[in-house]
Amino acid sequence: MSPVLERPLYSTLRPPLNPTFGYRFPAVRTLTRLSVTPVKALRLSHPPEAELTVGGIPADRRFYLIDEEGGLFDASDLGALMQVVPDYDPRTERLRLSFPDGSVVEDAVDRLAGAVTTDFFGRMVRGDLLEGAFAAALSAFVGRPVRLARVTRDGDGQDVHPLTIVSSESIRDLGRRGDRSDLDPRRFRINLEIEGGEPYEEDSWDGGLVRIGEATIRMRGQIPRCVVTTLAPETGDKDFGTLTQLARYRPRIGGRGGLPFGMYAEVERAGRVRIGDPVEPISSRPTETSVAGP
Repeated sequence: MSPVLERPLYSTLRPPLNPTFGYRFPAVRTLTRLSVTPVKALRLSHPPEAELTVGGIPADRRFYLIDEEGGLFDASDLGALMQVVPDYDPRTERLRLSFPDGSVVEDAVDRLAGAVTTDFFGRMVRGDLLEGAFAAALSAFVGRPVRLARVTRDGDGQDVHPLTIVSSESIRDLGRRGDRSDLDPRRFRINLEIEGGEPYEEDSWDGGLVRIGEATIRMRGQIPRCVVTTLAPETGDKDFGTLTQLARYRPRIGGRGGLPFGMYAEVERAGRVRIGDPVEPISSRPTETSVAGP
């Protein structure tokens, strides 16, 4: 009879393969991209660091467009809005918009022209219309009357919760399924992109706490995606069947809801985050939310 060879104890305790390097060390997740825009639907920018507060990233989506009937006007109405580059200085309260034809409009954004309430996908958001040159310039670009408004409370300019998060691995998996190895992550317009885990691992953190840099966030459910994710982030032209691909393998939220990709989040503990900061799930049990400083 052949001798029975016992497996060494350490071999049964080895952690899973690191998806990046293939070594049997715990995966190291890091923050790899920050994406913000002061004006909802306009071009994103990617700062190297940001403060996370109860309202998300300060000044992110602080301004938004409404049409002549008072409805929200965004990139789902006109993808070319992503060609307009905003530059906002919250210290001086000046906003500069650079249009693709080379024209530039700059004005103050602290001169308010009256209160307005706007329907953000079933959530009523309070804001104020802005005076100045923006309405004429944006209306000329859009081809119909629009006005620029400012949210009363930071964080309300997001669709539901003040932060969004997704992994690079999830984006690459979607691109692979759609034969697009170069799928641009910016099309998802998500605040926090992380790297170093498994595809869709972020979905499993729902309800739990995740530490990023000096901040701690609470995961708040899947994001139902819309037609904007099918648009190239530089031009606003449709260039990828995102929703078609998601429908082939991602169950709808709640069985009949939207197609999920990425996660919502709220800030549990305020703090600064920087590109390269570690990302660490630390709890899966929801607790009473309380925002504090570092």
